[in-house]
Amino acid sequence: MNVSAAKPRTAILHFAAPPAVGGVEEVIRAHAGAFTELGLPLAVVAGTGDAAALPEGVTWIEEPLLDTRHPDVAEVTAELGRGRIPGELTRLKQRIKERLEAVTASYPNLIVHNVLTVHVNFPLTTALHELLDEGRVRHCLAWCHDFSWTMPDYVDRLHEGYPWDLLKTRRRDVAYIVVSKRRREELARLLRCPADAIRVIYDGVDTRTLLGLGEQSYGLVRRFEAMSADLFILMPIRIVKSKNIEYALRTVHAIKKSGIRVRLVVTGPPDPHDPSSLRYYHELRSLRETLGLNADVHFVYEAGPDPEHPLTISAAVVGDLIRAADMLLITSHSEGFGMPVLEAGLAGRPVFTTDIPAAREIGGDNVMSIDPDRPAEHLARQVLDWADQSPLQRHRRAVRRDFTWRRIVEQEVVPLLHGRA
Repeated sequence: MNVSAAKPRTAILHFAAPPAVGGVEEVIRAHAGAFTELGLPLAVVAGTGDAAALPEGVTWIEEPLLDTRHPDVAEVTAELGRGRIPGELTRLKQRIKERLEAVTASYPNLIVHNVLTVHVNFPLTTALHELLDEGRVRHCLAWCHDFSWTMPDYVDRLHEGYPWDLLKTRRRDVAYIVVSKRRREELARLLRCPADAIRVIYDGVDTRTLLGLGEQSYGLVRRFEAMSADLFILMPIRIVKSKNIEYALRTVHAIKKSGIRVRLVVTGPPDPHDPSSLRYYHELRSLRETLGLNADVHFVYEAGPDPEHPLTISAAVVGDLIRAADMLLITSHSEGFGMPVLEAGLAGRPVFTTDIPAAREIGGDNVMSIDPDRPAEHLARQVLDWADQSPLQRHRRAVRRDFTWRRIVEQEVVPLLHGRA
């Protein structure tokens, strides 16, 4: 989906926001990061939090009455836990409602976490129900992580009737979301609705944080769209003739013909002390064009903001890219040492390499040998067989394809905000 074609204005609503520590707060942080990457307007509305703990560009709106620890809210919660409905409930509900009306006027799409299924702030829960009744929320996504009515620690604080029944009442104008199929079954029983009326959206991972990528490294990974590929191959080498990079390009061409989305990234520049190295670089660019690999093969050297100033990167950035890659590839005719063999070992990445001394002496049976005298299709088949047979690589590919926060927000959350299931 092209999210840039329409930019829904969305607010995320919860009792607390980062830097508060908790599973829901981490989901909020991750969603906020994905929204900002996609260029989507977002506000986070909570009773406690800090703008500095949210990604740049996110609007922070603090409403103290959303905080479950607010003295007035805590007093109402305690009374309701004893089965008594205090008059303060209505007053607080009205105050919260008035404050949220300004939010819903600016952000017609609302993502609420636990507010409709957890008992810890009934003034907020009842205010949200009234805003929905009055049509002040265009789209409401209810992320239901917990359900008080099914939790043994909380059921003795709940009673039949209003407002407790709101926590087990299904609203047809709300899209309910849970994080697993088991939780969907549990919520469906509680709301007395079909399971398929509830959407399962799994939690995700933050690629940059998990892999420890710096700003420049992450920018390159995004620019090359490496995380959306089925296979990310890295060549941490300089661009010189002895590296036999043309063989790698022909291998990528063969892999691509099999239907696999592949990215090949060459990290180093041409040799500044060898004029023939720059000619070789331009030959590789021409070959890339001829093979139709402009979107699949990338040279970091050409990836700078100014084409007149080629980009070179530090060893730390190369290390980041090694961790992000699925495998390292060495197609060299000769090497003095072959540092990528060591780098791959420490980073826990497989390395496919020609028969260079370092590979034999250091890598031994732990590296995968390739023969550059054989057709590139042969190496392509070696790589594809490994990718298919390795459980670790299959899992890595599946997580990258389906479980990054950016992918989850772009492919599953944004369509819901547009009213599409």
